[in-house]
Amino acid sequence: MRSFLTSRPLRNTALAAGGSAITFIVWTLLRKDKREATSLSINHFTEATLLQSEQSGGCTKLITLKLPPECTTRQKTGTVWSVYIRDDDIQVERPYTPLEGIDKDGRMTFWVKKYPNGEVARWLHSKFPGDKIGLRGPHTTWDWKDQDAKHIIMISGGTGFTPFYQLLYSHFLKKESQIPHTTKLSLLHSSLNDGELPPQTLRNNLEHWRRESDSLTTRLFVDNMGGSSTAADTVGRINRESIEFELRKSNIPLSKTLFLVCGPEPMINTIAGPRALDRTQGPVGGVLGALGCKSHQVWKL
Repeated sequence: MRSFLTSRPLRNTALAAGGSAITFIVWTLLRKDKREATSLSINHFTEATLLQSEQSGGCTKLITLKLPPECTTRQKTGTVWSVYIRDDDIQVERPYTPLEGIDKDGRMTFWVKKYPNGEVARWLHSKFPGDKIGLRGPHTTWDWKDQDAKHIIMISGGTGFTPFYQLLYSHFLKKESQIPHTTKLSLLHSSLNDGELPPQTLRNNLEHWRRESDSLTTRLFVDNMGGSSTAADTVGRINRESIEFELRKSNIPLSKTLFLVCGPEPMINTIAGPRALDRTQGPVGGVLGALGCKSHQVWKL
């Protein structure tokens, strides 16, 4: 009995110490959760608020999201990057490229097309200002990595235009690109018709950068006019002839040219060959393969 009575204070001390340790662990985890909730990271989802959802022709919308005021970001510079947006209803995520990155107020704008079988795009199109949208990132889509290319030809279809617009915006307006300003840049973009061309505000910026710089050329294609006139430069699809024309015009050898390709899978397959079964780059095929391009010269976004 005596030993029991004398050991009780020691047991109470141990219990108190254990309780303090548990309190400290819980406090630490709560701090971590709060910190994670207010920082944009590839490792967890952050809630953004939908500010604006605006029709932009065809089945596309310009959608603007805003991060929480206290949210900290580590925005990628000198790269093309995207964020994963989650459909909370079915817990599916897809990557989307913010056209102009993140502005000083934490806003990001996306050009999103609604496809019949695109779960996340349909879900995004159904949302209203004030709704909460979960996202995580940034995720690097493409990085310059000190390449020695003297000419970059960007080939896009549909909303595959967005990573190249982000790259050009960073290069010409934000001056954050790692690409030397002596590098020649060419954009070949294709849409089904005029109604699905990139929004006019984005095309106006392209035209401004083209006029202000000797290093940029742009060419817009539509599959069909859909009327008596078109805002595109060419009616028809991007093909070998149009790519060879850009090569001749630049007067830069094929060996010093880098091709970036982004768009619907059938277009990527035609221009650069299909990706591998595991979704890695796969061998170069299609038009670029026929031209003799090597794997280090082609990147499928």
